[in-house]
Amino acid sequence: MEKDPIRIIYEKLERNTLILIACSIPVFAVVYLYSQSESISRSATELPELLDFILLGSIYGLLAVHYWNFHNSIKQILQHNQELETKIQLYQQATIRRFWILLFSSILCSLGLFIFENNGYIIAYALTIVFLSLGKPSPDRIVRLLRLKGEEKERVIQIKTRES
Repeated sequence: MEKDPIRIIYEKLERNTLILIACSIPVFAVVYLYSQSESISRSATELPELLDFILLGSIYGLLAVHYWNFHNSIKQILQHNQELETKIQLYQQATIRRFWILLFSSILCSLGLFIFENNGYIIAYALTIVFLSLGKPSPDRIVRLLRLKGEEKERVIQIKTRES
């Protein structure tokens, strides 16, 4: 029996988002542990404080942009009457864009914490992790966001069932 194309798209999307999540966590963890270590001493950077605020503001801006872009993409998907496979492909593209922006945000948080040792980067990273967690694709989330009903809903919900 041949796999449903929607299942193939979903499995690829799930794998890629998990990879992007996994890439962000260790980098920040190492920088966080380094910044909190009392046994490691390093000289403070001589960069202007304004750069700290610009970087931190850019991260919060990225978080807002990712949210806005993703939900605009979902609105555009809903405005057009398309086949389910096309809707899922567009959802996949929007989600991957979202996760790349969140990965970039997490890297900037790590960089900012390393350079400036400002706790605002820890808060920004926590928000990034929340968005990563809430944005992780699932069949239920796809059904809710794309407002699927009837046969389309059932087809997406079946992704949760294991193939034999």
